Amino acid sequence: QLQIEESGGGLEQPGGSLRLSCAVSAITWHTKTIGWFRQAPGKEREGVSCISTRDGTTYYADSVKDRFTISIDSAKNTVYLQMNSLKPEDTAIYYCAVDPFFEAQAMCRINEADHWGKGTLVTVSS
Repeated sequence: QLQIEESGGGLEQPGGSLRLSCAVSAITWHTKTIGWFRQAPGKEREGVSCISTRDGTTYYADSVKDRFTISIDSAKNTVYLQMNSLKPEDTAIYYCAVDPFFEAQAMCRINEADHWGKGTLVTVSS
């Protein structure tokens, strides 16, 4: 059973930064793509950013492009989401997910994955 654990959420002021971490129990052929998704209160879940563990291909939602950066540290089996210039509308529970089949863009846009973490809350407020 794949283990996924998110961390790094918290309260931050608008314009500030946070870095989320997603620790995966193992990155193997089964963990083709890892992504970050979020769900704000009263809204549907959306794909934020996804990355291929095979070739590093990334995808970003338009709402976070040029503000968020996804990266992977294979030695630590960890994917990071660096979030800069935070806005109140970034407030949401952020989930890390892993899928064995989807490419990065497909995973984020279709908004589906085989394995999910429990999420970490990000609140952007003054």
